[in-house]
Amino acid sequence: MAYSSEEIMETINMVENLHFDIRTVTLGISLFDCGDPNPSAAAQKIYDKITKTGAQLISTVRMMEKTYGIPIVNTRVAVTPISLLDHGYSSEDFLVIAYALEKAANTLGIDFLGGFSALTQKGFTKGDLNLIAIIPQVLSTTEKICGSLNVASTKAGINMDAINHATEVIFKAAGLTAERNGIACAKLVVFANAPEDNPFMAGAFHGIGEADAAINIGISGPGVVRATIERCPDHDLGALAEEIKKTVFKITRAGELIGRKVSKKLGVAFGIVDLSLAPTPTPGDSVANILEAMGLACCGAHGTTAALALLNDAVKKGGAMASSSVGGLSGSFIPVSEDAGMIAAVQCGALSLSKLEAMTAVCSVGLDMIAIPGDTPQEIIAALIADEMAIGVVNNKTTAVRIIPVPGKKVGDKVSFGGLLGEAPVMAVNNYSPKKFVERGGRIPAPLRALTN
Repeated sequence: MAYSSEEIMETINMVENLHFDIRTVTLGISLFDCGDPNPSAAAQKIYDKITKTGAQLISTVRMMEKTYGIPIVNTRVAVTPISLLDHGYSSEDFLVIAYALEKAANTLGIDFLGGFSALTQKGFTKGDLNLIAIIPQVLSTTEKICGSLNVASTKAGINMDAINHATEVIFKAAGLTAERNGIACAKLVVFANAPEDNPFMAGAFHGIGEADAAINIGISGPGVVRATIERCPDHDLGALAEEIKKTVFKITRAGELIGRKVSKKLGVAFGIVDLSLAPTPTPGDSVANILEAMGLACCGAHGTTAALALLNDAVKKGGAMASSSVGGLSGSFIPVSEDAGMIAAVQCGALSLSKLEAMTAVCSVGLDMIAIPGDTPQEIIAALIADEMAIGVVNNKTTAVRIIPVPGKKVGDKVSFGGLLGEAPVMAVNNYSPKKFVERGGRIPAPLRALTN
């Protein structure tokens, strides 16, 4: 992979002036060889494998930062969905394993560890249910463990019973961390069509079809893309898309270089480059500002969904031009609390929850880091999740919900989650009741497009 001097200078400018960074280097680790009928023995095997496989992860990442001059913001580990390791475990047994995961994360010095997860799109095992029951306690008593539930897929349909379980988890997790604005909910993602190689938290896990260990890279550069658009004030939309593709091509190449160097140094497989425009609360690092640079007065105005569709498509095409290893989520994230432009749009009344839902039909994830009143009825959250899952299932794409019913807060209040999680205005929900619909339970059948064989 050869690089011209012009590319090198452009990359330096992106880093120094436009907030370009490698958002995460995530080491995926299979735990299938760690199963044991004795949960304490399994926990020890899990701890040993993670700490052995990732022993050089932090030092290698720091060396790459120094060598190539590109900031690497987060270093993470994703593991096999823990429910798949079940040997007749109780909820308390899964708690033992969760604490072993937390201990391993602290030993390595990583930011987060993902994979306290279950795949329940078509039904449950006893192990799934026991793991789900303990998720609130795990997320509220650990700092680095993240979890996810895949409750729907295009092939299986939508498991409404799983959504109801997920909603109970969200409420309990919020209550257990009420003094911290329900922060435990920020470590849980509810998915449709969850990817198996996603490097981003909180939804990362190491899928069953992955190698024993693999490095997946998450790249981000909203500021770089915004600057590209600002240099093209008179381009029509087709020409603008071409310019975005060219920019994304360049940052993808830089990210893949880092990923391959890290994987070679660690002696593990190189997985994918996830090219996702992931915003932060830092000014100039906003996806909302990209959309506004295209010509919208404010994110949320009519035209926002179309602008986001253009952006997401150009990002995917630019990445695919640069690498044969693009995967994960790859597109644009629209987390409210993590994007200064999104926060401003909500506060001025331009961006509503309904508009965000429409935008998720064309972005790369879903309703992300959204704060709602703590007294929101449980069935409303379940129905909101079901709506988002339907968008993913029918359109054969990944969608997700990461929502926080903030205890004691009402619409218009502002809550802070700290760090990259930022702060969020509490948003209004539609309070007309879906209770009867939600309580029907069962499974919404897969759409006709599932019959592809």
